[in-house]
Amino acid sequence: MLTIHSDEYFMEQALKEAAKAEMAGEVPIGAVIVCKKQIIARAYNQTETLNDVTAHAEILAITSASAFLGGKYLKDCTLYVTLEPCVMCAGALYWARLDRVVYGAADEKRGFMRYGKELLHPTTKLEYGIMHDECSSMITRFFKEKR
Repeated sequence: MLTIHSDEYFMEQALKEAAKAEMAGEVPIGAVIVCKKQIIARAYNQTETLNDVTAHAEILAITSASAFLGGKYLKDCTLYVTLEPCVMCAGALYWARLDRVVYGAADEKRGFMRYGKELLHPTTKLEYGIMHDECSSMITRFFKEKR
């Protein structure tokens, strides 16, 4: 059961963002950033829509959260993302200095954990596997239908 302000609740919100990406023909990855139990940013992949290889859900969410807070550091924030961030996104997460990064499904091919947690800021806590099955099945289904 989802309770408000739980990791599962916020990951469900990220999954809703991923569904928006899928409807737009994008790879279905969604993200939300939470600060003090409030969602301050929502985003989904828009690389095709914006014709921009950097328009990953995580990058767009960081930009939105920074604008909301009026600063570049997201020290009191948690990112919830449906798929393990890539190396590019991990680099941005490092500089944003989030308190926590929580992802649902692992990305064996492009995920930053191929290189280790050291790609995140030393103070960032990492958690994964929240709603793994739901996150994994969404992306697996998307690529199965593409092929």
